[in-house]
Amino acid sequence: MNRVLETVEDREIKAFRKRRIMTLEEVAELIHCSIHTGRRRLKTWRAHTSYNHNGRYYTLPDVAEFDADGLWKWKGVFFSQYGTLKQTVVEVVRRSQAGLDGGELRSVLGLDPRSFLSAFADHPQIVREKAEGRFVYYSSDKALYRRQLQRRCSLSTKGRQPTAFEAIAILVEKIKHPDLSNEALSRRLKKQNLSLEPESIHNLFVRYDLVVKKTPRSL
Repeated sequence: MNRVLETVEDREIKAFRKRRIMTLEEVAELIHCSIHTGRRRLKTWRAHTSYNHNGRYYTLPDVAEFDADGLWKWKGVFFSQYGTLKQTVVEVVRRSQAGLDGGELRSVLGLDPRSFLSAFADHPQIVREKAEGRFVYYSSDKALYRRQLQRRCSLSTKGRQPTAFEAIAILVEKIKHPDLSNEALSRRLKKQNLSLEPESIHNLFVRYDLVVKKTPRSL
């Protein structure tokens, strides 16, 4: 039976996969080459660059496990399927249902927005507007902007945005009990030691366009 021989490059990629993320210097040491050659090899492998730590870390496309936001976080190092931090902010804002403020961007990206949001004050793909004393970032695409602004205006100013853990708990209860009001959901969640006001639950449904539109009963 013929046996497929493992090439040197196969072994290098296998070693890279095992470590999951590496710096350029570590890659060069792994494949016994110069920094310049290591950079070219990473380009050939279509490696992703981290959007934090000044782009110092790399990972392979089949290693990164991107979530619904197109992000993957591994031991404090963050990667995006969209590319750089600037490209990622543009895409995350574009994909959002109601635009994103600084706190919401922090929650999604895992970074202090003060370190990068000044670059988006007049970015051509972003519209920045002040609402309720804070800046909100929308897509500059006119149709998207109108939809995002409409949903943003529908958000309750009384309720905060639920965390990812709280959002899952809300959705689980809503699936189990689809006819419950936000007030009833809030009471059920309090029994699970989750303090969520009805306004916060409302904000989650509006943000992800999950508001149930009731259809009138036929006579």
